[in-house]
Amino acid sequence: MKQLQIKLVRSTIAGNPKQKKTVIALGLTKLQKTVVKSDTPTIRGMIKVVAHLVEVKEV
Repeated sequence: MKQLQIKLVRSTIAGNPKQKKTVIALGLTKLQKTVVKSDTPTIRGMIKVVAHLVEVKEV
C-alpha cells in the first residue's frame, strides 16, 4: 500500500477547532513535523480538511 508523507507547514492558531483536532489526529503537533501514514480514504479526507496547512508527498 502507498504511504503519504505529511508535513505541517502552517500554524493552526487561527484555524477553527475542527481543523485543530484534525491536525492533532494526524499526529502533527508542531510546525515542520513530518509523519508517514498509509494512503486510505480516511486519511485523504483528513488531509482535504487541512490541505491549506500541510504538504503531502507520496513515498
